[in-house]
Amino acid sequence: MTTPVLNHPVPTGREEEWRFTPMRRLRGLHDGTAKGDGKVVVSVDAGEGVTVETVGRDDPRVGKVGAPTDRVAEAAFSAVQTATVVTVPQELEPGPTVITVRGEDADGAAFGHIVIDVKPFAVATVVLDHLGSATYAGTVEVHVGDSANLTLVSVQDWADDAVHLAHQRISLGRDAKVKAIAVTFGGNLVRLYPQVHYTAQGGDAEMLGLYFADAGQHLEHRLRIDHTVPNCRSNVAYKGALQGEKAHTVWIGDVIIGAEATGTDTYELNRNLLLTDGASADSVPNLEIYTGEVAGAGHASATGRFDDEQLFYLQSRGIPEDEARRMVVRGFFGEIIGRIGVPIVQTRLLQKIDAELAKTLN
Repeated sequence: MTTPVLNHPVPTGREEEWRFTPMRRLRGLHDGTAKGDGKVVVSVDAGEGVTVETVGRDDPRVGKVGAPTDRVAEAAFSAVQTATVVTVPQELEPGPTVITVRGEDADGAAFGHIVIDVKPFAVATVVLDHLGSATYAGTVEVHVGDSANLTLVSVQDWADDAVHLAHQRISLGRDAKVKAIAVTFGGNLVRLYPQVHYTAQGGDAEMLGLYFADAGQHLEHRLRIDHTVPNCRSNVAYKGALQGEKAHTVWIGDVIIGAEATGTDTYELNRNLLLTDGASADSVPNLEIYTGEVAGAGHASATGRFDDEQLFYLQSRGIPEDEARRMVVRGFFGEIIGRIGVPIVQTRLLQKIDAELAKTLN
């Protein structure tokens, strides 16, 4: 592939935004050496009334939310010639729309761009489902119109050899609401970078995440929420479990409250559960406040080992060890799963958690 002229320099891994990412495992997605001959197929099962289009990159809806803010996202956006645009019409409340992104092999790199446009007063659920083998850099932009309500679920259930870097830009209109849920189990290396931007008062962003890392996996979730207008809300809650040698997770939560963003109410939480030795989790909540007139602002982070006392308590009441361990981990994730509100996703998550735990128990 021909390397385009980009605004962002090639990252070295010493930059703050890249310091946790193993650069040598990115397969050239960051420095222009990746060969763009991979294949990723996007298919959409749309809810009734939802429109799906494939458009050229010169379509005015592409790039409307804003330019990518890191090198990989900029390179991916520069490489794509077409985009998938999913539009939910005004005041419509359709059934769930599922966008499947399926990789066919991981040898060559692939790039993609998806636009999700939820018109004013619509209520929608959109699931982004990532499957198969791929070396994939994708950009997603989401428009949530005035008084619209979107539940957006991004599932990373890749094969073990996949590398996936994603940049998600979410724009909220007046009194708009988004519940953005990240679920990451598969892949060799996955790095998600969702950003939220408010365009008018009353915006409400709920960012939920659940991840489970096995031996050798690197799963990284880096969030940024920019409060630039008054009287908006954000709430972040991510939980992760790790097991196996060199299982590694990274969670970064950046919340910025500008001087003009009076009345902001925000909180962010990250919890990590280490199930075995040899796993490590990095958790960095950041809160920058430039006004003294906020409704609330706080953060919390904790990483700990599996609670043997809980396990002993359950076993002492006749519950077998494997079932007791499953109950403790399900309980740890229960708060997040209960808040997802999409039954088909919740059932799938519980099945994946049980499958992950079976690897350790066996």
